[in-house]
Amino acid sequence: MSQPKNFSGFVKVRGAREHNLKNIDLEIPRDAFVVFTGVSGSGKSSLAFGTLYAEAQRRYLESVSPYARRLFNQMSVPEADAIEGLPPAIALQQQRGAASTRSFVGSVTTLSNLLRMLYSRAGDYPKGQSIIYAEGFSPNTPEGACPHCHGLGRVYEVTEKSMVPDDTLTIRERAVAAWPTAWQGQNLREILMTLGYDVDTPWKDLPKKQRDWILFTEEQPVVPVYSAFTAAEVRDALRRKLEPSYMGTFTSAKRYVMQTFANSQSQLMKKRVSQFMLSAECPVCHGKRVRPASLAVKFAKLDIAEMSGIPLLRLKHIFEPYAAGAPAAGHKNAGHPEKNLVTQRIAEDMVKRLDVLIDLGLGYLTLERSTPTLSPGELQRLRLATQIHSNLFGVVYVLDEPSAGLHPADTQALLRALDGLKAAGNSLFVVEHEVDVIRHADWIVDVGPAAGEKGGEILYSGPPEGLMRVPASVTKRYLNTQPHKARTARTPKGWLRLEGVTRNNLHNFNAAFPLGVFTSVTGVSGSGKSTLVSQVLVELVATQLGQAVPAAYEETEMPEQQVLPLEGRITAGMDAVKRLIVVDQKPIGRTPRSNLATYTGLFDPIRKLFAATKMAKARHYDAGRFSFNVAKGRCSHCEGEGFVMVELLFLPSVYAPCPTCQGTRYNSKTLEIKYNDKNIAEVLEMTVDDAFLFFIDEPQIKRPLETVQQVGLGYLRLGQPATELSGGEAQRIKLATELQRTQHGNSLYILDEPTTGLHPSDVEKLMDQLNLLVDQGNTVITVEHDMHVIANSDWIVDIGPGAGDEGGKVVAAGPVADIAENKHSRTAPFLAKYLNNGSNK
Repeated sequence: MSQPKNFSGFVKVRGAREHNLKNIDLEIPRDAFVVFTGVSGSGKSSLAFGTLYAEAQRRYLESVSPYARRLFNQMSVPEADAIEGLPPAIALQQQRGAASTRSFVGSVTTLSNLLRMLYSRAGDYPKGQSIIYAEGFSPNTPEGACPHCHGLGRVYEVTEKSMVPDDTLTIRERAVAAWPTAWQGQNLREILMTLGYDVDTPWKDLPKKQRDWILFTEEQPVVPVYSAFTAAEVRDALRRKLEPSYMGTFTSAKRYVMQTFANSQSQLMKKRVSQFMLSAECPVCHGKRVRPASLAVKFAKLDIAEMSGIPLLRLKHIFEPYAAGAPAAGHKNAGHPEKNLVTQRIAEDMVKRLDVLIDLGLGYLTLERSTPTLSPGELQRLRLATQIHSNLFGVVYVLDEPSAGLHPADTQALLRALDGLKAAGNSLFVVEHEVDVIRHADWIVDVGPAAGEKGGEILYSGPPEGLMRVPASVTKRYLNTQPHKARTARTPKGWLRLEGVTRNNLHNFNAAFPLGVFTSVTGVSGSGKSTLVSQVLVELVATQLGQAVPAAYEETEMPEQQVLPLEGRITAGMDAVKRLIVVDQKPIGRTPRSNLATYTGLFDPIRKLFAATKMAKARHYDAGRFSFNVAKGRCSHCEGEGFVMVELLFLPSVYAPCPTCQGTRYNSKTLEIKYNDKNIAEVLEMTVDDAFLFFIDEPQIKRPLETVQQVGLGYLRLGQPATELSGGEAQRIKLATELQRTQHGNSLYILDEPTTGLHPSDVEKLMDQLNLLVDQGNTVITVEHDMHVIANSDWIVDIGPGAGDEGGKVVAAGPVADIAENKHSRTAPFLAKYLNNGSNK
């Protein structure tokens, strides 16, 4: 292909073999907007991130000293013969916010640093108070943190009631619920017997002095323990000085809870002990996290905590007059020229940074919003705003679906921001499924033709118009425009009505959702959709059904901060809802030991098949033998991990396949057992598509595999670790697991942006499955921006009109055709455009 003249140069890739890439050669222009497209799992990310970004990062790190290199989270060296003409690269990937209570919008954007400098240098101090340096306004430094709550805003305590919920139980019956279960709890009970405590009297009947010592003492006596002895036998053994089973160290319940919480690396352990801790607002800083002396300093009549709680759009309005030269807060012009200069300089910088954030549709966020509560799309745009402000030149920005979670109105602002980066002399390599973003590209790289092993080839690389001439491209048919007829809507079986809801930007909010149909909840980013559906609706329905409310965020550094009690109620419709299923994008497991086969339940019948073979029966192997989590079957060297960690001095540790089992995870005896000429490790290496044909005569395995294929995941391997799956893939595995259950109807399915990470062809497959659920008598409610999903809904609830304070209202509710004509809805023009010409957004 002849190379257009207007590009400054090309990046040349030769022999790329990362993941499923099939020894590809490729040339892509620099200083251009390049979009990588293709069906989900085709190899786009392997090319953009696994090859191009990984190589750019590797080259940069080669120039860094080996000692400094170990501080970087290094990617593996990409498999490719040669890569030429590659500038330095910055990756902006989809990822959840760090699970830390100390990571906020203000810290990610560095706006909090500016604010602290402003308060330090130009704040209005109380008379006689000496200057406080910038770090004295941060809750994350010893100088600034409230001394009582250490900058957390909340205090955590344990009480007798929290640790002993049922005081009618005896210590032997586990009255002290805060102590660990299993062996360690038994150990502590036996230590108490040695110490002479009565473990068979109800807790409430023990003397208070004894109860307090057991729960709160800091002492840690080491005493002999006699396992499985009665109290009388223990007394006798102590009198006769018999040899004990072992020496045990006592730990009070409070000490155990606090130490486990502070030091455990296990999120499950942290979560378990956190239920025994009570949380309350700090009485000294009243939840503001900063020491009182710093809170006494004001700017624009607000302390720094109040300023951090204002939405970014309003924050800009506060700072605009100061950027234009208004005098420093609380001071006359005369006598304070230095403060006025500092104020103007910082305010100018603040306004410039805020403009970018607001233009990216993030004006509804506040500086104090913690990053674990942000969606991956919001976090990526925050990082993008920081990059736009930094004004770098000659860099490749590699972006992973920057349009994820964006309303089409916000996508236009995103494209303007990306064009600004390109105009500044940078290259943009964007992995994307959104049709409007693909149309905006200077150059398209279409990867395919299908997913997994059937992908990994370059179908096309060139200007957008040339893609239409590529027969094998699935993407091209979605770039063609054609009218789309709104489907005939189903008739609701009833209505689920919510009244008086107050949460985040919803105030005394009422809404109604039709039952027995497919509903899309739409609106601009930050309008209140997820608050309404994924929080309020889930909590209210789960509470009415007596189900546990799904945790919003699994990982948290502190016990779940006390959310304000939810105001609102369901006034009708619950008689038709028997079950609630939330299909979210949280990982299906946190370690490589969890995978597609274990999560979907496929692994159990597969292991039973192996155990039923002639050789396995002769050796008395049961199904447990074929699990890599069980000692008898797994490789003893890597303990079933399949790899070992190799420590390198001054360099990051690397993982290498286990030299004993060559990465199979199993010991050699287990691998001798074959089913249809394949051992258990070879079966786990199969893709879902291959396994479907392999197990075609085994209905209990074939059916679950078929549902995984139906949600477009046939390319995944059965043993693919949970840690390698994207949020969208995890969500579809959960959906597939649900689909294989026998449907009884009257279930309510809630999904938050299920099309994230999906190619338009995969969106169609997903819609088929969701419609199947509705046809079986269930209700599906989804938060969505994708016009194909919205246009194929039975009912739409449009929230808005704007974001944050400007949202939180039902702008329109009704069938597709009605919403498309609504003059007040920001979704309407995009829906009308889709219906008229098939444009996705």
